[in-house]
Amino acid sequence: MNKYVLRTSLVWIVILAVIAGIWTYRSHRAQTPMTMNMPITGEVQPVAAGPSPTAAESAPLMPEQKMEAPLVPVQLTPERMQSIGVETGTVEYKQLSDDIRATGTVDINERLLSYVQVRFPGYIRKVFANATYQYVHKGEPLFTVYSPDLVATQQEYLLARQDQKAMSTSTVDGVASGAASLSSAAEQRLEQWEIPQSELAKLKETGKPITDLTINSPVSGYITEYNALPNMYVQPSTRLYTVADLSRVWVYAQVFQDDVGRVRPGDTVQITVDSYPGRTFYGRIEEILPQVDMATRTIRVRIEMANPELKLKPGMFVNVDVKAGLGRQLTVPASAVFQSGTQQLVFLNHGNGSLEPKEITVGPRVGDDFIVLKGLEAHQSIVTSANFLIDSESQLQAAAGSFVPPPPGGGNAPSASAPATQENIDFTTEPNPPQKGSNIFRVKLTGANETPTTGAQVTVTFYMPAMPAMGMAALNTTTTLTEKGNGLYEGSGSLSSGGTWQVNISVQKNGQVVATKQLRVNATGGM
Repeated sequence: MNKYVLRTSLVWIVILAVIAGIWTYRSHRAQTPMTMNMPITGEVQPVAAGPSPTAAESAPLMPEQKMEAPLVPVQLTPERMQSIGVETGTVEYKQLSDDIRATGTVDINERLLSYVQVRFPGYIRKVFANATYQYVHKGEPLFTVYSPDLVATQQEYLLARQDQKAMSTSTVDGVASGAASLSSAAEQRLEQWEIPQSELAKLKETGKPITDLTINSPVSGYITEYNALPNMYVQPSTRLYTVADLSRVWVYAQVFQDDVGRVRPGDTVQITVDSYPGRTFYGRIEEILPQVDMATRTIRVRIEMANPELKLKPGMFVNVDVKAGLGRQLTVPASAVFQSGTQQLVFLNHGNGSLEPKEITVGPRVGDDFIVLKGLEAHQSIVTSANFLIDSESQLQAAAGSFVPPPPGGGNAPSASAPATQENIDFTTEPNPPQKGSNIFRVKLTGANETPTTGAQVTVTFYMPAMPAMGMAALNTTTTLTEKGNGLYEGSGSLSSGGTWQVNISVQKNGQVVATKQLRVNATGGM
């Protein structure tokens, strides 16, 4: 037995020792860096250990990418202007008035609504006006009502009158005057309950309480709501009739929120209805309601107007024409304004083919003109057609950085892309063709006699126009090359997309552009 226990203990000791050895080996291997004995080739380069560069340190190595190319003045020859169809106009002041068209519906004028209620509890006996939109005249009977409280008050009034007559000859101080006060108080109570004077006169004449009091219409109009039913018990809070005077109505026009800034209370409005061809109704804007319909993006404008012969019925669909007077405003033709998406531009015409882009702020469009809020003055000459082509030309010249202002009166000056001196530009990339991502750009400069050009500043600009259909903005990447000697200039840059790029190479010496070159390249790598 002791030998069996000893052998079992030795086996477990050996197993634990093996496990401990394996654990120690793995721990030591994990803490020891791995090394590889292999030659350093062009594909495998040594990498220095250390913290990764920050975005601020790596930013100078990457050329800046702008989403929109700036615009610069454009110099065009007369032949070029004629070929693209350039036309000019003038900024001028005009007396403007605008017609804002909308649809609307006729509604009841709520200020001409009258409500019929009683000021005492009681029971309705007879109902004379018992139909919606029944027309009633002022003073016409509507219903009769029986009220125990009203009958009791009438009896008190009659008793007070009898006492007043009986005590009017009394010689006791205060007796006659007290009886007169009681009679007057009972009469005032009946008047506060709005008992018609005709009924009071009848009460005084007959000397008997009126059990069934007749309630008359306070105005002439149409009954739009009635709740009076025979034998119904009513309280002072019960609305029995609603009577509308339709001699004047409201029209609610649905004006789009883009047009509501030109609408003012008091503006004249013309109303037409398909039911009455050739007839026009007139009204004035009373109020612009402070709420926008989220579904239609319209604002309700309330118009008050007369309703002759009651031609306009509540709920009727009408056409609204608002005559908005805008006064004297500075305007430009609508065709002269170029909408770039984020800017509103016009091109100023300085003469001799010199066109300058100018950012402006415009107001609403009125007919064929825009109101100018900021950026232009009267009598300035502007381009009114071919703005899209001029804008494209301006972006290309801005991307190339190659605009040269023409001398004063230099209508026959060379175009902006014409170099001042003759230089040969040989452009290559590595890899060839370029790819999406990092690339190396090389430019070889030689003079007219094949001698290398040194001491120049060379920039290479890659430009890709915007593609609105794909939701892609314009891309612009500029790289400044470093002189390597013997007329060779080299630099690295990154393209953010594959596809066709417009390449503009600009060479400057002593601050002057001496040569430019434009070409197209196809980069690989996809969008």
